[in-house]
Amino acid sequence: MDTNKLKGHVAILSANVIYGLNIPVTKALLDKWMTPWGYMATRTLTALLIFWVIQCFTPKERITRRDLLTIAIGGIMGFVVSQFLTALSLQYTSPVYFSLVIALSPLCVMMLAALLLKEPVTRQKSVGVVLGIAGAVLLIAFADSSNADGSNNLLGIGLACVSIFAYSIYLIIIRSVAQKYSAVTQMKWMFLFTAIILVPLGVYEYPQQAIFSSECDWSGILELGFVIIFSTSLGYFLMPFGMKYLRATTVSVYMNLQPVVASVVAIFVGQDKFSWDMP
Repeated sequence: MDTNKLKGHVAILSANVIYGLNIPVTKALLDKWMTPWGYMATRTLTALLIFWVIQCFTPKERITRRDLLTIAIGGIMGFVVSQFLTALSLQYTSPVYFSLVIALSPLCVMMLAALLLKEPVTRQKSVGVVLGIAGAVLLIAFADSSNADGSNNLLGIGLACVSIFAYSIYLIIIRSVAQKYSAVTQMKWMFLFTAIILVPLGVYEYPQQAIFSSECDWSGILELGFVIIFSTSLGYFLMPFGMKYLRATTVSVYMNLQPVVASVVAIFVGQDKFSWDMP
């Protein structure tokens, strides 16, 4: 295998393991320490500071207005919309049910790639679409069963579907930019645009964040630290780095790791329970 492609595979593999772990961690944060807007504003503000400090020590790259617009749209779809709906979804459904919806990502990216990039849809891919839809129908059918933990699983699954669609758009449109610029350059601008949107919305909820009060303990601090350092900064660095060498459809297939990682961790820590329909 080509060395660059190998780097891409390792980067995307690592990012999706991190994202899988992030699902139960985010659930724990939202259940006890933070609101969705406060969670999002904190993520984007700290990532903004991290990437703008890092860029002081990396070669400067000039970026065109057209590519800045692409990064801005990518940030809105891939972080603002996708991650906010993720946080909102996890307030209504369990980490396992949310993570299972992520398995629709390759299907969604494939269909968008066919429509926007004119990538061919083979018979094998068509079978995959049918199986993916069948899995989604099965998931919805069991959403309100007694085995499903969550205040409103159907609503949570619906929000998760929209979140996945938004992230799939991000994967499609950001690939052209990922091949031109370094991951640091992309992320410093992306988090600047997202901070402009999210920080004003989240600042009003900061007094409600238990994590910033005297009630907070080490569990909340460690959970937020994981989200900031790994899920946001490292995860969003690895994704554009890997997309420099891999196709969007290939990147989306790795997202199937997230349900496995998230489910195992969520069941292990008691956020969900195992049932026959999950496998």
